[in-house]
Amino acid sequence: MTVLWAGCESSQQPPIAEPELVVETPPPVMKYGFNLNDYEVVTKKIRRGDTFGALLEAHGVDYPQVHTVLTQIKNQINVRNLQIGKPYTLLYTKDSLPTPKVIIYQPDIANYWVVQLRDSIYGQTFSKPTKVVEQQASGTIYSSLYETLQDNNLNDALTYYLSDVYAWSIDFFRLQKGDRFKVIYTEKFIDDTVSIGIDRVKAAYFEHKGLPLYAFEFESPKLPGAVDYFDATAKNLRRAFLQAPVKFSRISSRYNLKRRIAYYGNRIRPHKGTDFAASVGTPIMATANGTVIKSSYTRGNGHYVTIKHNNIYSTQYLHMKKRKVRKGDFVQQGDIIGWVGMTGNTSGPHVCYRFWKRGKQVDPFKQKLPEAEPISADLKQEYLAYIEPIKYTLDCIAFEPEFTTLKTNNENAVTQN
Repeated sequence: MTVLWAGCESSQQPPIAEPELVVETPPPVMKYGFNLNDYEVVTKKIRRGDTFGALLEAHGVDYPQVHTVLTQIKNQINVRNLQIGKPYTLLYTKDSLPTPKVIIYQPDIANYWVVQLRDSIYGQTFSKPTKVVEQQASGTIYSSLYETLQDNNLNDALTYYLSDVYAWSIDFFRLQKGDRFKVIYTEKFIDDTVSIGIDRVKAAYFEHKGLPLYAFEFESPKLPGAVDYFDATAKNLRRAFLQAPVKFSRISSRYNLKRRIAYYGNRIRPHKGTDFAASVGTPIMATANGTVIKSSYTRGNGHYVTIKHNNIYSTQYLHMKKRKVRKGDFVQQGDIIGWVGMTGNTSGPHVCYRFWKRGKQVDPFKQKLPEAEPISADLKQEYLAYIEPIKYTLDCIAFEPEFTTLKTNNENAVTQN
């Protein structure tokens, strides 16, 4: 067979063209404002004793260059406060002799700083964009609020926010099985999905011992920045005194004038305080505004603080590890005045909380304590109109399905109601 190929007779087939080799460029991997594909990337963590200059020298930057970098960036970023365990990243050139061009240090999830080590040397701090998202949640208590939030894949930091909202009306260490809650709150995110914490609680509903307790955040237009929580009838949830001087503690010994102790021959040894057991180092808070009239140490009390709130009420906090306030200091409700310890006559870490009314020690849990200032009459109607749509949204949040546990043939079967 004769084939005509380019005007010539030939018995050979035409050559087959080899496919053109296409080199695909990988998609850019952008982080910290750099395409990581352009660099050799090394990521490590700060170790004890590390300094910025020592890190650079350990990664191939000679001392004269380190000095130049430090001089150039000294007014731009603070490289002194390196935290142990925090990550840093070095970007090296892809040369036959790689040299570091950039170092990035990230002290927390939302912030980082960048230092350009070559060419145009500079240092700059960056904060990742934050998005605030309104969230809704509900739950039923079967063990603790913290565990309920975890079981429902909710942000367990809500425990602390809800305890602050209801600090004057609910003892969160005495929640009952079947108590339930609903909450509307805002949460901050970076990179759309990474939570960096709760922003605020806008409204909540807590059903405790069968009693409904609404809470709505309200900022007075007359006092910008002054935020309080009020119930559905505009009653202030705040009281003049917190229920406890420490968060999430349990009462290990109550006020009891007829207490008998076996160690002392079962004789009556009155206990005129309320003991809140907590681990050493737990912050102790002033339960109300007042002036520190004693901040001292005695053999029995250990480190202690006494606060005069007015001409009627005074409180005292014993067995501190360390005191934070001095005599004459004015403290506000919730201020930290010291930390739980074991100083003085005590068998375990706790704070003994003592309460005086008109000079007599009394049980704070049996007193009708004064409430905070009510909302003003001219603001009440404005408040009620403001919370109306929020309360409607809150009421529409469904509780999680309740489950009943049935025992059948020594096995647990769970049925949904």
